[in-house]
Amino acid sequence: MKKVKFKGQLRTYMTWPLYLIIPLIICNVAVYFLDRRSGYVVSAGIAVYLIVSLILFFTNKHAVVNDMVSFATQYGQVQRQLLRDLEIPYALLDEDGRIIWTNEAFEQAFHIKRGYRKTIMSLLPDVHKESLPGIESETEMMTRHEESDFRISMKKVDMQTALASSELLDAVNLDSYLIAFFMFDETKINRLQREIDDQQLACGLIYIDNYDEALDSVEDVRRSLLVALVDRKINKYFSASDALVKKLEKDKYLVTIQKRHLKKLMERRFDLLEDVKTINIGNEISVTLSAGFGIETGSYQTNYEYARTAIDLALGRGGDQVVVKNPEDIIYYGGKSQMAEKTTRVKARVKAHALREILESNDRIIVMGHKNTDVDSFGAAIGIFRAAKTFEKKAHIVVNEVTNSIRPLMDEILQEGEPAEDLILNSQRALEVADATTALIVVDVNKPSFTECKELLGKCPTIVVLDHHRQGTEKIQNATLSYIEPYASSASEMVAEILQYIHDNVKLRPAEADCIYSGIMIDTNNFTAKTGVRTFEAAAYLRRNGADVTRVRKMFRNNMEDYKARAEAVRNAEVVLGAYAVSVSEAGSSTESPTVLGAQAANELLNINGIKASFVLTEYQGEIYVSARSIDEVNVQLVMEKLGGGGHMNIAGCQLKDMTIEEAKDLLIRTLETMQREGEI
Repeated sequence: MKKVKFKGQLRTYMTWPLYLIIPLIICNVAVYFLDRRSGYVVSAGIAVYLIVSLILFFTNKHAVVNDMVSFATQYGQVQRQLLRDLEIPYALLDEDGRIIWTNEAFEQAFHIKRGYRKTIMSLLPDVHKESLPGIESETEMMTRHEESDFRISMKKVDMQTALASSELLDAVNLDSYLIAFFMFDETKINRLQREIDDQQLACGLIYIDNYDEALDSVEDVRRSLLVALVDRKINKYFSASDALVKKLEKDKYLVTIQKRHLKKLMERRFDLLEDVKTINIGNEISVTLSAGFGIETGSYQTNYEYARTAIDLALGRGGDQVVVKNPEDIIYYGGKSQMAEKTTRVKARVKAHALREILESNDRIIVMGHKNTDVDSFGAAIGIFRAAKTFEKKAHIVVNEVTNSIRPLMDEILQEGEPAEDLILNSQRALEVADATTALIVVDVNKPSFTECKELLGKCPTIVVLDHHRQGTEKIQNATLSYIEPYASSASEMVAEILQYIHDNVKLRPAEADCIYSGIMIDTNNFTAKTGVRTFEAAAYLRRNGADVTRVRKMFRNNMEDYKARAEAVRNAEVVLGAYAVSVSEAGSSTESPTVLGAQAANELLNINGIKASFVLTEYQGEIYVSARSIDEVNVQLVMEKLGGGGHMNIAGCQLKDMTIEEAKDLLIRTLETMQREGEI
């Protein structure tokens, strides 16, 4: 205690009697001038005062310090007891997270005894040493412990700073620090937030995909019964979820449902899609539904707009599915059945007239397909090229690389006298000639990233999309005209129909008819897959315009090396989950069109008994191309969408980057296992 010194106000209070000596001495000097004998008396009094003051100062200093220490100890014990009784779990940690002190709430929360000295990481695995305050003076994190949600706040307590602020004692230099560890129970807050979130209203639209077709397939007297049964199925299904269903039109419904109930329907993968197909009162065509829901926008109006976008996406993907759209993601359910072909050509005629107006109002027409142009893409482009020439417009087709698959067709076109420099442009040249009077027509693709020249989409003011693939999340924005029909066998079939309505004087050259016919033939695997009445009608139209079946067949015969490569891919196929054939094609270096061989091998694998779907992987130009095929039991489009691709229910594909072909194969197999386990395929 001898080395303890007083500071601040306490020091002033203890030493003020000594400072009083100075004015007394001044007064004593003045008294000496007035009366010497009186001065002596005052001097004696001052001497006695000084002696008594010094004696009291030094004798009481020890007692005062003891009393101050005793008070501080009692005050600290009161604070300590208050912290012990604090309802919030609280602990003091050292720099390494080791527990130094805990209060009762902390000990009860973790069922430990007083004096626990292990690290906080032993009690909370979510807390790591890296999450402790280091450079930052305070950190926060969320954790869950024993069915409770806690917000953890950790504050660094610098010991040197704490001691330097003392007004009673001198500071001691220290380099270490402590961590104040608080745990705030936010279980009730989170539960209430979840309840509020679950009570949000979601908006949905339900359309009957094939209303007219289903009614036409049943007797007249039973049509009202069929409609009533569909209404009953829909109302009963959503009434069980406390939802409001309002019929807008004969085949359209508006649904309002709480988010918590919608989540349960999502967990059941909207089994209404399969339930409504069980309605059978003699109708030859099963009823299918499409639905779109908008959620989590915070606005009823925006939820409705999201629902409209979702239903358009569901219909564009072929129907028989539900699309749920939120601000961050789009989720798909269903889509396992093939969309029925429309027997009416009204839509094709309307789209043809709209396309005619676009062709007439623009000076230049550029037709663009997807990367690695295939026969269907080139055939559809040739059809649009001929339509533009009929209207005496400058027309070009964007092709960056002429592969073996389209070279025979292109050679035949050029032999008929079409200038090569006018017919084919690469991406760079297309960007140079495109201007404000140029219309861009995209065929056989509806994803910007898959087009031959993505930059053209931003340069041409007028964009037309003609495609037969199902729409995905990524799509071409701001299209002036969009004609997407997933039921069509090929883009070439769609173009063949359009040519019959766009102008009476459209006359295809035989080579051009061969190109369009080839696109239909390749995409339908020689008219054995995804063909309907309109497919054969389109083929008949092309045959009347000079398409030669024998000439086309001879153009697409394989050479011996390609045939062997395809046979090797079939031979090396591996059967996964007892129903899916997965193979790797090694034709990347031995042929110019390895992706075409991969697709052909995938088609061949479907001829094996018991195979529901086939997948062939091909490495080409640093990317892994996956060709997926099925007959009718598996929607391979859903599988490919999981890997970033898309396509049709029976024909789909994707491209994988930054991985080896073995890694791509493992990823595909894991995806198949997951989707089968979750009931998606």
